Amino acid sequence: MARLNLRQIRVILLAAAFLLLAGGIGYSLGSQQLKVNFDRAAGVKIERTLPAAHANLDFSLFWEVWDRLAANYLDKGAIKPAQMIYGAIQGMTAALGDPYTVFLPPTENKQTKDDLNGAFEGVGIQLGYDKDENLIVVSPLKDLPAAKAGIKAGDLILKIDTKETTGVSLPEAVSLIRGPAGTKVRLTLRHEEEQNAFEKELIREAIVVSSVEVSFVDKVAVLKLSRFGERTDEEWNKGIDEVINHQPGVSGLILDLRNNPGGYLSGSIFTAAEFLNSGVVVQQEQANGQRESFAVERKGKLINLPVVVLINKGSASAAEILAGALQEHKRARVVGEKSFGKGTIQEAQELTGGAGLHITTARWLLPSGKSIDKNGITPDVEVKDDPATTIDEQLEKAKEMLLK
Repeated sequence: MARLNLRQIRVILLAAAFLLLAGGIGYSLGSQQLKVNFDRAAGVKIERTLPAAHANLDFSLFWEVWDRLAANYLDKGAIKPAQMIYGAIQGMTAALGDPYTVFLPPTENKQTKDDLNGAFEGVGIQLGYDKDENLIVVSPLKDLPAAKAGIKAGDLILKIDTKETTGVSLPEAVSLIRGPAGTKVRLTLRHEEEQNAFEKELIREAIVVSSVEVSFVDKVAVLKLSRFGERTDEEWNKGIDEVINHQPGVSGLILDLRNNPGGYLSGSIFTAAEFLNSGVVVQQEQANGQRESFAVERKGKLINLPVVVLINKGSASAAEILAGALQEHKRARVVGEKSFGKGTIQEAQELTGGAGLHITTARWLLPSGKSIDKNGITPDVEVKDDPATTIDEQLEKAKEMLLK
């Protein structure tokens, strides 16, 4: 049984979900495949050398295109070597055909980490891809511009301002939607299973969002977990103390993982331990088929409290690990709709100059060894949310089950 070394393993499990921030770019390559020195007076000096281990690679076509663009492209001012290098690197990751393996220039990398801390400027949309690799809304954040405008989980994003999203990477989409608080962005969208597109003009806001919210309905505690970020363990502990100290005491807990896109693997394991005495929470499978199991490592405070978990199609990755572990250990019943279905693990690596690289390094499996990739977790009790009503049907069903 493996112990979780967060190295922080810096392992992230997101529906490649990026909150929308303001951004720019800047990056300098160190001893990478290209050595670039920027000199404002002399322009850009490029030393066309490769590390010895890759000396047999033929980069002649790359340099031929580079030189022809430099010599022949009409708008010389548009030739920005740094951005061309970013584009080349992003093309290299895109060539793998995996939308979750991405290169992030420094500003985007910093902002992605800030997103997990819940402090950002934007419109409150979390982005991902559907099974056909269309850009979609994984989830809108409650009470923020996107949600207030009626944007829903599963909506396809067809255009960002005038830019069509076909072939657009997640970092590029985020950059297009980002901007300072008070500025506007226009999105062209289409609701899932509908034919007609519609436009929404959104005004960006400065946003700080806790990952944990606690409320009480009758004798039931409702614990809403919106992501697994850097501060989630601390916020979770405060929420649990609030549940324990609430008067009168609670007879059950609803763990609401709806529209939770995931986050750090460690967070799902830490949270699962609140409800499990022992046992495997998740398995990690490497490319060679080797598996590691990560188990409960702490004593939880709610081991005996009845629990119902809520999920929907916006529940992904680390949220699916938590829901699946509690379901398979028969510690909780799961209510709602089938979850997103993202079963791969990305390792967040820091690069020279503050850039980042998210690499898919493994698959994650439920304690039983089952993969939910592209399939999702099936709830024990399926309840669809009816947008035509003001009632939260899923929450009401969970409450009914706990108060029987």
